[in-house]
Amino acid sequence: MSPKDACRACAVSPTFRAAAESNTVWERFKSVICGSEESLKKTHQKQRLGLYLSLSDNPILIDDSNKSFFLDKSSGKKCYLLAARDLCIIWSSTPQYWRWISLPESRFLELAELKSVRWFDICGKIPTSMLSPKTNYATYLVFKLRRGAHGYKPPPKASVGTNGEGEVFKQTVCLGQPAGEPRQQDQIVQSQQQRISHPKLRKDGRFEIELGEFFNEGGEDDELKIRLLEVDTNIVKTGLIVEGIEISPTKG
Repeated sequence: MSPKDACRACAVSPTFRAAAESNTVWERFKSVICGSEESLKKTHQKQRLGLYLSLSDNPILIDDSNKSFFLDKSSGKKCYLLAARDLCIIWSSTPQYWRWISLPESRFLELAELKSVRWFDICGKIPTSMLSPKTNYATYLVFKLRRGAHGYKPPPKASVGTNGEGEVFKQTVCLGQPAGEPRQQDQIVQSQQQRISHPKLRKDGRFEIELGEFFNEGGEDDELKIRLLEVDTNIVKTGLIVEGIEISPTKG
């Protein structure tokens, strides 16, 4: 029985409610939520059923606040947002190229703001064992753009896969081009048989843009690698604020 099934069942039968609050059903989340001080408080204040419902709406910080963990409300699958500090961003330690900022609306203490670079390379990794098995995941860059941001044409490309699969850049990521704009460049990309993604506004006021999908079979000790790259041109890029990379089940 999954946590989602447990929540549905407990509304029908007191017996199932007891099962929903048992160690067996919730053991699968223990290794994740025990890494968060926030979760300890919630566990004392609410029953485990309440914790599941809470994690659907209120993410908790784990891994020294470098990851945010939450559950997909429709499926009960595990979701993560890898903070900018949890990513490998080339030149991010050089103030000339990147700087670390704080924004009051962010769940993380620091975000990475791109000042000026030509070599654009962002990479995130997570063990596949932390993800839900038998699940198709989508990955997204969560970001904001400063007014006057530029340098993202031609757009960077993204690769999503495990170490064993190697890097294949299948996704073209049009960071500076909203979905409603004319897409002359899309025709060129389509002729190269690449998927194209455009920014979408989230409920929290940030933008997200898909980097690619990954099916997690489960049962293997591997690492998911997500990379966004543009190093073929000499164009200066600026104005991007990186919140992190989200990994969540595909919709529909």
